[in-house]
Amino acid sequence: MAATLTAAPAARTNFGPMMIIGMLFFIFGFVTWLNGPLITFVKLAFQTNDFNAFLVPSAFYLSYFFLSLPASLVLRRTGMKKGMALGLFVMAIGALLFGQFVSMRVFAGALTGLFVIGAGLSLLQTASNPYISILGPIDSAAQRIAFMGICNKVAGILAPILIGTLVLHGIGDLDQKVKAADPVTRELLLNEFASRVHVPYMVIAGVLVLLAIWIARSSLPDIESASANSTPARVGDATASRGITHFPHLWLGVLCLFVYVGVEVMAGDAIGTYGAGFNLPLDQTKFFTAFTLGAMLLGYVAGLLLIPKIVSQQRYLAISAVLGVLFSIGAFLTHGYLSVGFVASLGFANAMMWPAIFPLAIKGLGALTERGSALLIMAIAGGAVIPQLFVHLKEHVDFQLAFLLLMVPCYLYILFYGLAGHRVGQQQ
Repeated sequence: MAATLTAAPAARTNFGPMMIIGMLFFIFGFVTWLNGPLITFVKLAFQTNDFNAFLVPSAFYLSYFFLSLPASLVLRRTGMKKGMALGLFVMAIGALLFGQFVSMRVFAGALTGLFVIGAGLSLLQTASNPYISILGPIDSAAQRIAFMGICNKVAGILAPILIGTLVLHGIGDLDQKVKAADPVTRELLLNEFASRVHVPYMVIAGVLVLLAIWIARSSLPDIESASANSTPARVGDATASRGITHFPHLWLGVLCLFVYVGVEVMAGDAIGTYGAGFNLPLDQTKFFTAFTLGAMLLGYVAGLLLIPKIVSQQRYLAISAVLGVLFSIGAFLTHGYLSVGFVASLGFANAMMWPAIFPLAIKGLGALTERGSALLIMAIAGGAVIPQLFVHLKEHVDFQLAFLLLMVPCYLYILFYGLAGHRVGQQQ
C-alpha cells in the first residue's frame, strides 16, 4: 500500500530533511564519481582497450534508462522514504558484486555489479530529486539542489583521491612492469592489482546498509507531489487524466538532461582519457576527475549566492550553457595541461545545470511529478551514450576535434532550453 503523504513542510521545518537528503546526495556522489578513475583501473586490470573500458560508465548509466520507470512504480507503493532506503540496499548489493567480481577479474561480473549499483541509484534519485525540488517553492528549487550538489561534489572530489591513493597508487610503474613481464608474472601482477579494490567496496557496501537502516527509521517526512507541485492554473485539475504527453516542457527537459549528463560525464569521467591523448602520465591523469569536481563545487557556491535573488534559475542555465561552449572551444584551441584545464573548467559551467533543468522540467506536473521525474532520471543514460560516441569518434578524427563536435551541440541545446524550451506548453 502506498505511504500516506503530507503536504510540503513549512520552510522553517526543512532543515532536518535537507540534511538527510544532503547525506544521500553525498553517498551517490561518491559512488557515481568513482567511475572516472575506474575507467583507468579496468583498462589495466583487465588489459582492455578504451571501448571496453568505457563500458564502465555505460553499464552504470544505462541502468537508469531501464529501471527509472519501474522505480517510479515502486515508489508509488513504498513512498519516498522507504524507496530511498530500498535504493541504498540495492546499491550495497551492487558494491558487493563489483568488489567480488573485480578481485576475481571477471569483467562481465564487474559490469553487472555497476549496473546493480546504478539500479539502486535510479530508485534513490527518482525519489530524492523531486523530493528536494518540491520541499519548498519550485522557483527556488535550484538553490536547494545546489546545496545538494555541494554535498554531491565534495564526495566526488574525495572519491578519485581516495581510490587513487588506495587502489591506483604506482599505476604508472605497474603499467610498465606489466608490459615488460612474462605471461605468468603478468597475471600475478594483475591479480594483485585487481584485488586492491575488494576491501574498499566491501566497506562501501557496509556503509550503504547502515545508511539504509538509518533512513528507514528516520523521521524524514513524505510530500504529496499533487498538492506541492501544481501551478495555480492547474490546482484542482486532474493532471493525471491529461497524460504526461500534454507537458512538452517536460519532454524537452528530458532531452536537455540527456545531453547535460553526457557533457558532465565527458568533463568528469572522460577527462583522464582526454589527458592521456596528450601522453600525460597515468599517475597524474588518475586525479583529473577531482579537478573537474572542484570546479563544479565552485559553480554550486556561485549558484547558491546568485539564485534566485540576483538571477533566475532559467537565466543562469543559459549563462552556464554559453560558458560550456566557450570552454569547449578553449580546450580545442589549446594543448596539454592548459587544454585539460579548460575541460576541468567545464565543471563550473555544468554545476548549476541539473539544479536548473530538473525543477524547470517537472514544474506544474502535480500528480504526475513522480512519473515525470522517472523520465528525467532515465535521461541520465546520456552519460552512457555520449562518452561512447567520443570513444568511437576519436578513432576517426583527432580526439580534441571529437570532443568539440560532441560538446558544442549539446551546450547549444541546453542554451535553447534555458532561453525558451522550458516555457513550451506552459500556461501563462
